[in-house]
Amino acid sequence: MLSQNAPGFDALISESEAASMTENQQAQEILRQFDDISVKFGRARAALGRVVYGQEEVIDLTLATLAAGGHGLLVGAPGLAKTLLVTSVADLMGLSAKRVQFTPDLMPGDVLGSEVLEESAEGAREFRFIPGPVFCQLLMADEINRASPRTQSALLQAMQERHVTVAGARHDLPAPFHVLATQNPIEQEGTYPLPEAQLDRFLLQIDVDYPSEAAEREMLAATTGADAAVVDAVMTSDDLIAAQQLVRQMPIGEQVVDMIINLVRAARPTEDAGERVRNYVAWGPGPRASQSFSLAARALALIDGRHAPSLDDVRRLAGPVLRHRMALNFAARSEGIDTDSFIDELLKGA
Repeated sequence: MLSQNAPGFDALISESEAASMTENQQAQEILRQFDDISVKFGRARAALGRVVYGQEEVIDLTLATLAAGGHGLLVGAPGLAKTLLVTSVADLMGLSAKRVQFTPDLMPGDVLGSEVLEESAEGAREFRFIPGPVFCQLLMADEINRASPRTQSALLQAMQERHVTVAGARHDLPAPFHVLATQNPIEQEGTYPLPEAQLDRFLLQIDVDYPSEAAEREMLAATTGADAAVVDAVMTSDDLIAAQQLVRQMPIGEQVVDMIINLVRAARPTEDAGERVRNYVAWGPGPRASQSFSLAARALALIDGRHAPSLDDVRRLAGPVLRHRMALNFAARSEGIDTDSFIDELLKGA
């Protein structure tokens, strides 16, 4: 047995202390970085509130989507500042952004890019890839359900794998890469509903409702005058990447994990599910819903300056995470039960 006077003991203690100090320094650096990123998100939230009125929850969920490294689906009637929100987010975070208006005649090459045959001065011919608008850091897919399934599926690979394949060649997308897509829930004529596989790629479905009377009055006064509100960058793309790494390092309590698992599994119409779930749910959420809960809850905590997510974060995210990952059958619709009210029922039992 090694005594305290044995050769090398002092060195052993020094190495242990050095390792401990290094761990403490790393922890302090992570906390410092956390506080810095949280402050920047607070500034971004405040700046967005000065250009998009009465949509505080939409702003928080959009920022959480990006902080979690995911894609968002904004669903709302025309004129509710969805486009303004996306362009303002890009300006605030210093992201390269592009907008594509999805229409039935939009082809995959119009989004991804295409190869063209060029002839050099020497007469040699070769193909050159011309990148499409998807090669940006923040893509706004406006009215995504108006494009054909072929074009929708072309975007699927980019959303999931962060690269596209054209003529057999792989082309990596810039980092970070996010899609914020919009849908109009009112007019469904001439649309192609997104398949479940693509809906599942969206971290959150963010419903954009009408603003309150006070917010609309404030918006009217601010947007019809001589001076238009502008936003300045408060973050960089590197800050956003750092935030996404921090989100994955944040701890999450066992109670929060239990609530996430119980809620997601309770929404599936399996043999051991509740009677109302078996009677009214056509299909339920898969495991990606649990992952989305975990990441988005931690992202909300980061934006609020909290070091760990809470049960309230899970309750707040239940609608945005689940509403596009489950469908009710005809029996539920015939009784006037919609998805959001059914999710509220599940929350009460979670």
